[in-house]
Amino acid sequence: MTPAARVQTAIECLDRVVAGEAAERVLTAWARGARHAGSKDRAAIRDLVFGVLRRWWSSAALGGGEDGRSRMIGYLRATGIAPHTLFTGAGYGPAPLGADEGAERPAPDRLADLDCPAWLAPRLEASLGPSFEPVMRTLQDRAPVFLRVNSARADVETARTVLVQDGIATRPSPLSPSALEVIENARRVQTSAAYRDGLVELQDAASQAVVDMLPLDGVTRILDYCAGGGGKALALAARTGAKIHAHDADPRRLVDLPPRAVRAGAEITVVPPAGLRDDARYDLVLVDAPCSGSGAWRRSPEGKIRFTRDRIAELTALQGRILEQALRHVAPGGVLAYVTCSMLDDENSQRVEALAQHAPVERLVDRQFTPLDGGDGFYCALLRHEPGGR
Repeated sequence: MTPAARVQTAIECLDRVVAGEAAERVLTAWARGARHAGSKDRAAIRDLVFGVLRRWWSSAALGGGEDGRSRMIGYLRATGIAPHTLFTGAGYGPAPLGADEGAERPAPDRLADLDCPAWLAPRLEASLGPSFEPVMRTLQDRAPVFLRVNSARADVETARTVLVQDGIATRPSPLSPSALEVIENARRVQTSAAYRDGLVELQDAASQAVVDMLPLDGVTRILDYCAGGGGKALALAARTGAKIHAHDADPRRLVDLPPRAVRAGAEITVVPPAGLRDDARYDLVLVDAPCSGSGAWRRSPEGKIRFTRDRIAELTALQGRILEQALRHVAPGGVLAYVTCSMLDDENSQRVEALAQHAPVERLVDRQFTPLDGGDGFYCALLRHEPGGR
């Protein structure tokens, strides 16, 4: 496919996203029917679609409209590419620019320029303070790819050496001693020998830093209460010989964890919802709660576009219920670790404060990571369940 043909295909995909379809579903459906497209074409079209998603409002302002074509024109302008060089009508590319499309556009207003939902801006500004604008700028670009070196299989330098054999270059991340940032050939990771043999896992560096914060001295039983795919459970298994149980309200999210654990040489017991007894107690309970995902909007920009006031109300209520439920499984003197990939105080410190108003917990430490630290945005609070509590 020519570059112009890729642009036209991305426009068609974006029109379906504008109409309400999920971007991943649109791209998957297109790829299945596009036998003429090679792997480089699919990757390039995906990058174009996600590039526009990250700049959803600014691309519309710079392109003069909200359909896929206008947004693509605006995105190209924002990234320093002259649209008329691709909008030629040749080689299955988009039709030439009309007079209005080629006209100079006024600069977007402040929030559109930052690609921030207007309704959410006051909450984000209150949560991020002076970092608000720099963080929003960072979310307009693609996130780095990070790996976690599995210390049960290899040290960092060994992992880097094995990755180089597959043409994958990395550099250490300051966020965690186990984290490597991929700087060349990130798309080769999942077919590499280092990944196949369990030397590395894909995991954001800030997510690894959160696991580094968890107190493990003297801990013999750990419950990952909202384990999802199990990335943090695997990271914990590499750091401790404690017995680790992985649980999730939706067991389908855990289906890939057993083979991942085998590859990593980790012992993790998957506990279905019905298998978690009311009287089960753990030294450490990790709650990586469902959230807005605002800290990871570089990776999942559609989440920013679809997020609503109703959804944040649903999430904060759910987070409160999950904290209450998880605390019941923390042994007296044990620690409840509350984690989100959000940058909103509504989902973070406010949820901890609400729990502490009536529950026997002592806040030991909390920390907010933002993309300015290098990885995704994460929040982590450690709460001790005071002896004598329920």
